[in-house]
Amino acid sequence: MGKVLSIPELKSFRESLREQKKIIVFTNGVFDIIHRGHVEYLAKSKALGDVLIVGINTDASVRRIKGDKRPVVSEGDRAFVVANLLPVDFVCLFDEDTPLNLISAIVPDILVKGADWKVDDIVGKEVVKKAGGKVITIDFIPDRSTTSIIDRVLERFGPR
Repeated sequence: MGKVLSIPELKSFRESLREQKKIIVFTNGVFDIIHRGHVEYLAKSKALGDVLIVGINTDASVRRIKGDKRPVVSEGDRAFVVANLLPVDFVCLFDEDTPLNLISAIVPDILVKGADWKVDDIVGKEVVKKAGGKVITIDFIPDRSTTSIIDRVLERFGPR
């Protein structure tokens, strides 16, 4: 079972992981309605190293990025669920629109995003590469997304 930590807690823990020569993998996202695509993506991310840290946008950050109707699930519940997924070791909420501050605090060995991102557009790539790390993209499972789940629910049940 993973733990939800603050940025200062993660920075402190990072030093211990470095001493143990652990490979730290980082990814981030909203993780609003957890589905198979999320779980497979996180499993593939974890397979790249020893420790998987997941940054999760706060509710305020999600609203700025995705609009007032999101997130569906609160940040505390999203953090709890993601932290309890088998591949995940640590979760950290971030309030900014991007995880740059979190990535700069952690300086992971491997930064992972979905293949819908071009490597040149991945936030934090400079921080990771400057420290000798890698930036990797992982293919998504087709037709698995929170938006598609919401759309199917609305098609079947309509607005309430």
